[in-house]
Amino acid sequence: MGRVFNFSAGPATLPEPVLEIAQKELLDFKGTGMSVMEISHRSAAFTEVIEKAEADLRTLMNIPENYKVLFLQGGASSQFAMVPLNLMTTNKKADYINTGQWSKKAIAEGKRFGSVNVVASSEDKVFNYIPETNRQMFDPAADYVHITSNNTIYGTTYPELPDTGDVPIVADMSSNILGQVYDVSKFGLIYAGAQKNVGPAGMAIVIIREDLIGHAMDIAPVMFNYETHANAGSRYNTPPCFAIYMAGLVFEWLLDLGGVPAMEEVNREKAAWLYDFLDESKIFKSTVEGIHRSIMNVPFVLPNDELNAQFIKEATDAGLTTLKGHRTVGGMRASIYNAMPPEGVKKLVAFMKQFEVNNS
Repeated sequence: MGRVFNFSAGPATLPEPVLEIAQKELLDFKGTGMSVMEISHRSAAFTEVIEKAEADLRTLMNIPENYKVLFLQGGASSQFAMVPLNLMTTNKKADYINTGQWSKKAIAEGKRFGSVNVVASSEDKVFNYIPETNRQMFDPAADYVHITSNNTIYGTTYPELPDTGDVPIVADMSSNILGQVYDVSKFGLIYAGAQKNVGPAGMAIVIIREDLIGHAMDIAPVMFNYETHANAGSRYNTPPCFAIYMAGLVFEWLLDLGGVPAMEEVNREKAAWLYDFLDESKIFKSTVEGIHRSIMNVPFVLPNDELNAQFIKEATDAGLTTLKGHRTVGGMRASIYNAMPPEGVKKLVAFMKQFEVNNS
């Protein structure tokens, strides 16, 4: 069977050129006679890998010098605890905006370590929009404000960042990091699981302003202290070496394409093809309000569960896979991350048009 167009929300599709390089280097990484999965994380060969990955990520996101870049184990879910353990330490309280399943989990974890104030929530409409906020809604004494910049399950994203005054914004950027341009200086901390837009599962990227490091709670385990990893260059222990290597290849691929601005342009075009069809369709419907629509995750539904199931089966048979939506939304979801080629979205839209003709 040839490669399919994989619309999975994560682990997600990876760029074919990246996979081909990894395949070529799998048995002998740059003349070492070993796989990158076998070489020491303190060797000269791996030092070059991790240092270049960080340098390329700094270039891609224009990360200021006063921010540390960390490559950590555990994915984004570990950050739900690491963030409050390290940042909820001055006034023991933080503001959160609830926009979906992942922010709910972050809120629940934050409550274990201090006072959490849910400033706003879109749960009243099954998280199909981003709630409006203003500076007066945020506590100026909060240690941070936590947001989920893009909501994978519900297909929503912030049209603009909330105005939190001087309170640092912490963003879970797992599903749109490197998919659109952000000004890193507007954040105190950004974290992202790798398995959507960066590489294989098992790694989290953390970008943290230096003044926020070094204030961890006494109860924070050594491995959950950002200072531990910042001081050790992400190699306090054996890091997720293969995930870092793959991320580095993805960063090189993105740079060759013209960086994040060029990638965002492609992503917005891909998303527009889908949304334009959904807005004109007589049987397919977008589940998200216009200005909050994600360019990474596009949920949509048909009039009934039977048609949804039929669509998913026929699409899979046509090589358009992993389109089933999350159980809390139903229907379908097309995740069109950076590595989803435009041809894949074009094929999906063409298939949807024919399905509508056949079932109207």
